[in-house]
Amino acid sequence: MPNDDSSLSALLGVLSSLDTEASTPERGDLDMLGTEELVRSMNAEDRRVPEAVAAKTTEIAAAVDDIVDRFRRGGRLIYIGAGTAGRVGVLDASECPPTFGTDPSMVVGLIAGGETAIRSAVENAEDDDQAAEASLRQLGLTADDTVVGISASGRTPYVVGGLTFARAAGALTVAVASNAGSAVGAAAEIAIEVVTGPEFISGSTRLKAGTAQKLVVNMLSTLSMIKLGKTYRGVMVDLVATNEKLRARSISTVSRLAGVDIDEAVAALAAADGSVKLALLMLMTGAAADAAADALRRTDGILRDAITALS
Repeated sequence: MPNDDSSLSALLGVLSSLDTEASTPERGDLDMLGTEELVRSMNAEDRRVPEAVAAKTTEIAAAVDDIVDRFRRGGRLIYIGAGTAGRVGVLDASECPPTFGTDPSMVVGLIAGGETAIRSAVENAEDDDQAAEASLRQLGLTADDTVVGISASGRTPYVVGGLTFARAAGALTVAVASNAGSAVGAAAEIAIEVVTGPEFISGSTRLKAGTAQKLVVNMLSTLSMIKLGKTYRGVMVDLVATNEKLRARSISTVSRLAGVDIDEAVAALAAADGSVKLALLMLMTGAAADAAADALRRTDGILRDAITALS
C-alpha cells in the first residue's frame, strides 16, 4: 500500500488512466434493469473479448513458438500473477497434467500470497515486487524456462518484479495485460496486451479482463501441447486415465481413431499399459509394443511422425 500522500496521489493518477478502471455513464443504471436485460447487457460486453484477443494473434503465435522451443530444451512454463490473474495461471497449470499427461512440474502457476491466495485475498501480496523473484529462485529458474506474467492493470508490482528477474536470468518472458503500454509489457520480451475496455462493473477486473486472460493462457498451453504432439487429428492422445470417465474416453478415442471395435481397443490399451498414443500406433501400424514405443521415442512423441517411421 502507498505509505504517504504523494505515493497515493501518484497511484490514483495511474489508475485513473487505465481502461480497466474506467466506468461508462450508460451503465450507471444497472441496478435499475430487469434480470433479462442485465443478462443481455453483460453478454454484449463479453462478446467484445474474443475480438480483442484476435487482435493479438501475431503476439500470441510468437509466444507459442518460443514456448515450444523452450519446452523442447527441457524448460518449463511458469505463470505468475496476483488475485484473479494469479488464479487463472494456477488453473491452467493444474489442468495440464490430466489433459495432456504432462509432469506437474512442466507447467507451474505462482500466485502472490501463495496457496492461501487461491481461495482468499492476501492483503498487500500483489504489492511485493520481490516475492515473485523469491519464488522463481526457489523453483530454480533457468534460461530454458518461460515466465508468463499476467496482470489486468499491467502494473502489478509482484508481476513486474518477477518478469524483470526472469528476463535478467535469460528466461523467455511474456506479459498478458489488459491495458496498452503496460509496465508488465515493457518488462517482457513479448507483450500480449489485450485491451478489453471498461468492465461491466467498474473495478471488477475478474470479468472481461479475466476472461481475456483465460482465453490467452488457453492458447499458450494448448497450442504448445499440440505442437509437442499431445494431440492427433484434434483429439487428446496423451491423456492420463485417472477415473472411469477418462478410461471410457481412452477406449472411445482408440476405437474411433484406429477404426476398431471396442474389444480391440480395450485389448490394445491393455497391451500399451493404458497409453492411448501407444495403442493407436500399434493398431495403425501393426507394430509390437516395444517397437512402437521405440518409434515414439525417436520421433519425440509425435504420433504422425511415428506412424510414418513405422510405415
